[in-house]
Amino acid sequence: MRAAVLNEPFAVAVVDVPDPIPETPSDAVVEVVAACICGSDLWPYRGVHPTNPQQRLGHEFVGQVVAVGPDVRLRVGTFVIAPFSWSDGTCPACRDGVTVGCTNGGFWGQDGADGGQGQYVRVPFADATLVAVPDDPAPALVPALLTLSDVLATGHHAAISAQVGPGSTVVVVGDGAVWLCAVLASARLGAERIIIFGRHQQRTAIARQFGATDVVAERGRDAVRAVRDLTDGLGARHVLECVGTQEALTTAVHAARRGGFVGFVGVPHLDDPSPVSTIFDRSLSLRGGGAWVRTYLPQLLPDVLAGTLDASAVFDVTLPLEQVADGYAAMDSRSALKVLLQP
Repeated sequence: MRAAVLNEPFAVAVVDVPDPIPETPSDAVVEVVAACICGSDLWPYRGVHPTNPQQRLGHEFVGQVVAVGPDVRLRVGTFVIAPFSWSDGTCPACRDGVTVGCTNGGFWGQDGADGGQGQYVRVPFADATLVAVPDDPAPALVPALLTLSDVLATGHHAAISAQVGPGSTVVVVGDGAVWLCAVLASARLGAERIIIFGRHQQRTAIARQFGATDVVAERGRDAVRAVRDLTDGLGARHVLECVGTQEALTTAVHAARRGGFVGFVGVPHLDDPSPVSTIFDRSLSLRGGGAWVRTYLPQLLPDVLAGTLDASAVFDVTLPLEQVADGYAAMDSRSALKVLLQP
């Protein structure tokens, strides 16, 4: 089969690799119908995260089951959504709903695992990991389903972590796909006012489509002042940090009102990993981390199937798998928001 690999920073290639087969009784093999490039994939692409030569790429995909181990209940031919990590469904973390922290889990693309940016993927703990779509979806629905594998569920995790609910005033920090999905998730949970940071007109237009009510173009301290001006000098009770950089986290913490909640889901790349003094001084609650995608999928999938929750607008470029290197270059240069790949 064909799969995307990273040979060194900025050097993505599509190569022939062995076809996967079920290796344990609980494995399944999924033929990928659609995959995509995540903003977090850019960290190894840029060399920020060290990788091994021929590192497999991608952690977001949907597809059809084509082979199963003897213990798997899923049927061949079932259309499934794969969370960005696999989980056994039985360990203490999984029983608590924290499937991303599964004792026996892992992530697509790690050493020894298939990446989502390929034609097929071997899925450990298939019944616990994969979520079946009741009927084969129409092609037009596939992009919306694909967002459930990571970015939509991660945006939802940010909103849940920050305790967004009916009538909330929310600030969303970022300008990528997770940021947009956090806006959509906040609107779904009943937020009354959603303040976003952004200067890219195409992206802020999507954010408004998703439910944003106010756009702040400033950065850093100026952005915090703008939020205070919009919130009677207090800041917002619910702030969602969807980037992971030092500036973004600092802005999020200072944009929160005293006693507020910060949902922190940006993959962290921090100079100062713990602005504890500010969190303490402002009596903030900081919560987040990797999204519990497998836990959220049964909650979010019905709305996607009903057409009332649709994050597919985050995909602004579609490419065949063989052109995945062009997709990485486009996202790295910010000429693309999020690239959908068709194997």
